[in-house]
Amino acid sequence: MSKKILVITGHPNPESFCSALSQAYAEGASGSRASVRLIDLSRISFDQNLRHGYRRRTELEPELVEAQEAIRWADHLVFVYPTWWGAMPAVLKGFFDRVFLPGFAFKYRENSPLWDKLLTGKTARLIVTMDTPPWYNRLIYRRAGHSVMKRNILQFCGIQPVRVTEITPLKGSTDAQRAKWLEQARKLGAAQA
Repeated sequence: MSKKILVITGHPNPESFCSALSQAYAEGASGSRASVRLIDLSRISFDQNLRHGYRRRTELEPELVEAQEAIRWADHLVFVYPTWWGAMPAVLKGFFDRVFLPGFAFKYRENSPLWDKLLTGKTARLIVTMDTPPWYNRLIYRRAGHSVMKRNILQFCGIQPVRVTEITPLKGSTDAQRAKWLEQARKLGAAQA
């Protein structure tokens, strides 16, 4: 059986370098016989706000229902997004708020502070573009944005291991450097397949 990989692009601009990295990863995985699906959040329409929190159900748009089905289908999730203000863009945060719901991604236990992790058995990779130098992100920011994605969202729902690939610094990078990063994404996809 081939591995089932879902690549989610969390950049609001469909012409971003993140989109190119997603395509390169998908090409590498497909070339190694993995089954690959792509979701580009810049190309789907949904309300990014969880208007009522968990107090009242907000009906999911058809694209979000399809996204939940794709997440259930996948063995491995790949999130490709930039770091803005130390975290993911609003479109990706809105996607998590609307899609990773109780009953789908996790379930609180009655009369208990514990919860069930409903996405256990899946793995993930984060491919994160940044302008911040890697040493600064590590020493000064303590990789806060990565920690939120890994620990507070994905591992909370049972997804592990979660590996991180930093593409940085994007600002001022040359065409040759970007070509190397695209090749790196292809190789990551091929290796995961």
